[in-house]
Amino acid sequence: MSTAEHSPASAPLDAALRETIATFLRESETPRAAGIDALKAVQKRHGHVSDDHLAEVAALLGMTPAELDGVATFYNLIFRRPVGRHVILLCDSVACWVMGATAARNLLRQRLGIEPGETTPDGRFTLLPIVCLGCCDRAPAMMIGDDLHGNLTPERIDAILEQYR
Repeated sequence: MSTAEHSPASAPLDAALRETIATFLRESETPRAAGIDALKAVQKRHGHVSDDHLAEVAALLGMTPAELDGVATFYNLIFRRPVGRHVILLCDSVACWVMGATAARNLLRQRLGIEPGETTPDGRFTLLPIVCLGCCDRAPAMMIGDDLHGNLTPERIDAILEQYR
């Protein structure tokens, strides 16, 4: 979920991205099935899926914006508003909660100066809760981009955050 290759969120979809979406459509059984991959591609390029991009993708897929928005809002890793360069997904499942997710969340709030659902003023981090990361054996856990971090302690959290600064 790192968004290193951001283009301006207001820019129209470029030809390469439009072709990628067309390929997803050709290779999928339904436009709805192509929707997730198309939205992920837009998000990777632009950081999130704006209303304009959603409408543009919907037109390419032969869907209404409302239909595609239903796909986007069902999948909790499609961001419909701007997020930080690094999205921190902090697991709040029962296993993580029992193993200290509350303390990890409080430390992240303190270190980043934000609440869950917010983005740091410099646009570097967004902190989001997530139901489960599927690594209960390493609880508490968080994911930053594609990187999974478990067995979180205050020292580990500080070292992990430093890697992304």
